[in-house]
Amino acid sequence: MQRVTGIGGIFFQSSDPVALRAWYKEHLGIDVQEWGGAAFSWTDAEGKPAGGTTIWSVGSAAKTPFAPGTAPFMVNYRVADVHGLVRALKAEGCTVLDKIDESEYGTFAWVIDPDGNKIELWEPPVGQ
Repeated sequence: MQRVTGIGGIFFQSSDPVALRAWYKEHLGIDVQEWGGAAFSWTDAEGKPAGGTTIWSVGSAAKTPFAPGTAPFMVNYRVADVHGLVRALKAEGCTVLDKIDESEYGTFAWVIDPDGNKIELWEPPVGQ
């Protein structure tokens, strides 16, 4: 079974997300949007679109979207079959959260790594 196929997003928290977003925009040139992040479109070696996007976002540390993880960040990994991967991870003894979300944005599940980091698994909608 194919497992991770790419990185769908990198999310982290800040005590001052507005200032941190501004720093990234000014110093690293990230095109931070009103919603608090940026979308990086995938390209091939020639710079042509390759059919994927990686999201980068800074949120408020006052919220707890990464719980029960203990880190101030979460990586979203793109996967080919989230239901199959969740079954495999459970069979391998991994700590998998009992929630799978399905929406127009795709299918999402979460696992906690041995260091306590919450990891998001994302199966994009068909065609993305």
